Amino acid sequence: MNLTTLGTPLTRQRRWLIPLLLILLAVLLWLGLRPHLVDGVTVQTTRLVRSVQFSARVATLARVELGSTVTARVAQVLVREGAQVRAGDALVRLESDELQAALAQAQAAQTQAQARLLGLRSTGRAQTQASLAQAQATVHAAQADVARTQQLVAQGFVSPARLDEAQRALNVAQAAQTGAAAQVQASTESGTEISQAQAQLEAARAATQAAQARLNQAVLRAPSDARVLTRSVEPGQIAQPGRALLSLALAGPTQLKAQVDERFLAELMPGQPATVVADAFAGQRLAAKVAFIAPAVDVQRGAVEVTLTLDQPAPAFLREDMTLSVEVETARRDQTLTVPLAALRTAPGATDDAADVLLAVDGRAQLQRIRVGVRSLQAVEVLDGLKAGDTLLLGNGVQAGQRVRVRDAAAPLASTTPASPGATAGSAGAAGAALTNAMGR
Repeated sequence: MNLTTLGTPLTRQRRWLIPLLLILLAVLLWLGLRPHLVDGVTVQTTRLVRSVQFSARVATLARVELGSTVTARVAQVLVREGAQVRAGDALVRLESDELQAALAQAQAAQTQAQARLLGLRSTGRAQTQASLAQAQATVHAAQADVARTQQLVAQGFVSPARLDEAQRALNVAQAAQTGAAAQVQASTESGTEISQAQAQLEAARAATQAAQARLNQAVLRAPSDARVLTRSVEPGQIAQPGRALLSLALAGPTQLKAQVDERFLAELMPGQPATVVADAFAGQRLAAKVAFIAPAVDVQRGAVEVTLTLDQPAPAFLREDMTLSVEVETARRDQTLTVPLAALRTAPGATDDAADVLLAVDGRAQLQRIRVGVRSLQAVEVLDGLKAGDTLLLGNGVQAGQRVRVRDAAAPLASTTPASPGATAGSAGAAGAALTNAMGR
């Protein structure tokens, strides 16, 4: 066998294998030294707005449940739901025949008591004075008779028994005079009869007033300017105490009530501006402000009640209990350095106002610690550690010291936080969508 012929193919394979290995090594070396393509943004001065979004409902200053204080049949219902009423307007009339009869009876008793008092002050007083005068005259006559009888007895013309009779007549006359004097005293303004008659008259007047009050209760009137929300009564029904017949929203400033997740309590404070949008009228934005934050937290829902007031008179389309979307601006920086939250890295040992970021410096990633301020869901304010024009790297696929090649990436800076209990950043409900569309955010 020819050995030279057999060795020729092996030699050729070795000649091709060495260049292939060299090419593969060169490719691997090129790949290892090639810069990483990383998304980045340029640090710049811009506006940063942090806001909290939640749902609210329309609420008037006060709501009144109007009912009857007497049991009676309903005769008329004079208003319908949605009607505007003025203070004192009659809303419901009850049957009042029995109440009117009771009033007439009380008025008659009052008239009788008044007539008796007038009689005592006029003819009664004159009669008692006449009786007193008559009794006094009788006493004078009896006294004269006693004196005359005493002289006759002394002279022996009459017996002592006749003197005893004259003395008894005098005693009777004096007793009658005392009784007449008592009658005169009783008929004076401070006397017992006048006082008793006066008390009877006052009692009759009080009974008349009570009967008039019960008759007035047969007509239900508006306590103040208001709007009828609900009507729960019809003519012919029996009205009973404790049962609401009408629900009224008293006239007053329109307020917005919202239940806000307690996690956002630190961001809210009275006086903050807000924007309000109704789902049905998404094109009409209303300006408002936070008026009051309840001091207590609802334990069941983990929410705090926030009250807002409108900056202008409430439009006609706002109705009681209507659902609205509210966005409260909790912080604003018109001109400040901002970076996206995606660029922040965990800073071991850093405080809440510090974070780490990666900068692109001379083609390499460089770690930089910064001090931050206002945070939103997507961006954060930079107080120290960066300057306008720095290139910030995004993502976690690169480490400090690696070579990088930056690809420009856009990053939104304004954000809205849904703060209703149970809401998430990605879903604030239909009301939130309406507000977002209306505000262009």
